[in-house]
Amino acid sequence: MLEDLKAGEMEFESAEEFLVALKKEFGEGDKEMVKVAKLKRIEQEGRTIKKFIQEFKRAARRSGYEGRPLIEEFKKGMSEAIRRKLMETERPPTSIEQWYKCSTNLNRHWRESKKKKERLRGRREQGTIASRQQEVSRQMP
Repeated sequence: MLEDLKAGEMEFESAEEFLVALKKEFGEGDKEMVKVAKLKRIEQEGRTIKKFIQEFKRAARRSGYEGRPLIEEFKKGMSEAIRRKLMETERPPTSIEQWYKCSTNLNRHWRESKKKKERLRGRREQGTIASRQQEVSRQMP
């Protein structure tokens, strides 16, 4: 495009007109590269897998990635614990949709288990405190 401009084969009335033409000509490629770069940077970190998947899907749209490369980027960004558990299953997911579904289920079960464990710990602590209070009461004259 620049060579055509230098050769006088393209003329523009203003810089704005030139920029609009330039964006029209090359803008889509840039969008795809931006999407790919974002896709490669997304990580689950402390978020639920559901929120990570939503962001991942937005970045994956129009990135040009599909199939195995898309799955690999998804696996890179997700929590290592979830990724390891899914890869160690007898039948690991094979499609991106299966990865989304299985990782969501696994994450949900882990969070529910964690809440239950905390509730049980709280009950045990309550029981321990009550038994200590009873013991102190008995020892008092």
